Amino acid sequence: MIEVLVVDDDTRVAQVNAAYVGKVPGFHVAAEAHSAAEALNRLETLPHLDLVLLDHYLPDETGLAVVQEMRRRGHQTDVIMVTAARDVTTVQAAMRQGALQYLVKPFAFAGLRAKLEAYAELRRTLDGGGEAEQAEVDRIFGALSAPSEPGLPKGHSPTTAKLVRQSLMNAEGPLSAQEIADRTGVSRQTAQRYLKLLERTGRARLTLKYGDAGRPEHRYVWATRA
Repeated sequence: MIEVLVVDDDTRVAQVNAAYVGKVPGFHVAAEAHSAAEALNRLETLPHLDLVLLDHYLPDETGLAVVQEMRRRGHQTDVIMVTAARDVTTVQAAMRQGALQYLVKPFAFAGLRAKLEAYAELRRTLDGGGEAEQAEVDRIFGALSAPSEPGLPKGHSPTTAKLVRQSLMNAEGPLSAQEIADRTGVSRQTAQRYLKLLERTGRARLTLKYGDAGRPEHRYVWATRA
């Protein structure tokens, strides 16, 4: 279970974000904080935190100042900025100080879920240990910043395409359209349409599962796992 600290000066927003986190399998909200001082205190008193969802606009310090103080104190907890701050200077500073991702408010549940699922995939990759070939290194560095689907046909949603893609990337084996639908909340028909698109563009591969009778079930696997 990935333990998360949610930091936002607005208690209502913090509660909403915490509820979002709680809906993503594998994640647990260990605590909330509403100021920089409270966030740093939580980091001291909860040593097993894995991830901080960190707002930039806090009443006593900025989120970036919190990251700087975290590192000064030796806390290596991962950080994803979740903030309305969208100026390039802040985004660049967050990147340079080690924030793994940057999610701009306002956002829907699907946006946060995609970031969290990508983070979980990154942790699974890193937890494997050992040495990494170039392809594995590329996968590690691209886990949280994978590009959006190129050249989406008219009528296709980039958000839905990303959800389907992330579900395949996070899966341990081939998935059917129905399984993708269950994981993403879209209809089976929609999942099938996006899976076929991923197959046509070479990002997913089709496998067949034969049962006792009837037509074989179409199942899809992310191309690098096939």
